[in-house]
Amino acid sequence: MHGLIAPHGGTLVDRVATGSKLAELKKEAAGLKRITLSAKQSCDLEMIGIGAFSPLTGFMGSADFKGVCANMKLASGDIWPIPVLLSVKSRAEVPAINERVALYAPNGVLQAIMTVKEEFVHDKATEIPAVFRTSDAAHPGVKQVMDEGDICLAGPVDVIQVCVEPDGPEAFLESRLTPAQTRAEFSKRNWKTVCAFQTRNPIHRAHEYLCKVAQEICDGLLIHPLVGETKEGDIPAAVRMDCYRVLIEKYFVHSRTMLSVMPAAMRYAGPREAVLHALVRKNYGCTHFIVGRDHAGVGTYYGTYDAQTIFDELDAANLAIEPLKFEHSAYSKLAQGMVTAKSFPKIEGDQIALSGTKVREMLNAGQRPPVEFTRPEVADALIKWAQATK
Repeated sequence: MHGLIAPHGGTLVDRVATGSKLAELKKEAAGLKRITLSAKQSCDLEMIGIGAFSPLTGFMGSADFKGVCANMKLASGDIWPIPVLLSVKSRAEVPAINERVALYAPNGVLQAIMTVKEEFVHDKATEIPAVFRTSDAAHPGVKQVMDEGDICLAGPVDVIQVCVEPDGPEAFLESRLTPAQTRAEFSKRNWKTVCAFQTRNPIHRAHEYLCKVAQEICDGLLIHPLVGETKEGDIPAAVRMDCYRVLIEKYFVHSRTMLSVMPAAMRYAGPREAVLHALVRKNYGCTHFIVGRDHAGVGTYYGTYDAQTIFDELDAANLAIEPLKFEHSAYSKLAQGMVTAKSFPKIEGDQIALSGTKVREMLNAGQRPPVEFTRPEVADALIKWAQATK
């Protein structure tokens, strides 16, 4: 691991049980109070277990919750932008302090055992405006928190089962690398600087351009799509993975490019989620992180570049990973390629604006995205999916 960026907080957390401990935990769980997690909580648990949410070793307590909401800091002083909570709806679900409880995924799979260290009120009135910059219930992240329980349980977890649907269409076990595994691969490839690209959409030409620019300044690129819970209307992860693979196969240098999945849930929290996405990639071993326009945004809740300016408010030494802030890019008919306001003059009628939303609209209308939007191979995969879902 020599030479790689240190994990957030200094130590890469590993809460996944193996061997005899795993067998003991499974046995113990049979006699414990059962709590069924939401899809988001289940994703969060996996991220904690594998160390992607380092330095968290379990669901947050009240001190961390308050610090995160107030100033984006854990009680330790480390930057952290979004609460990671286990809330329950019923008082009957609340265990005693120091009691151990069994945590089950929504599909009934035993996922972990948690030692309950604290119980506190889920202060949604504080969390929602702090994290989302809005209290509008039409915002999917706000709605999600509003629907959660009012009592939070905190404590360390021992993870029994990481991927709860190993045979499901979005398990991607061969690409579901843990932070320890991506770090080992970076070391093997002798990558000292690695840039991560976060995506929940197929990669269109603007995304490809950002990735290629990043590759010019870093040893390697980690294309790291989010495959946890997303909102209705987003293109399924299995379809997106087909798109990423065909694109990498034909248009990227294989020795400089890696594809792995991140099993996190989307919050759609814009600026704060951009920071979370950066810290997570730091844990995976990345030194740089691409932040485009409206990163992790939804609707019109955030300004175009709010997710970039938020990094200016943070302690760069504690953040450690470097955000690469990109301007809006578009296809220029005159330049016959991708340009930004920094690299090409704005000429009326010249540039074709690109967006994942526009691609989805075209697919829904039965239209093939043109080559200025996306590569033909990606368009083929998207058309195949769009026709199959009609």
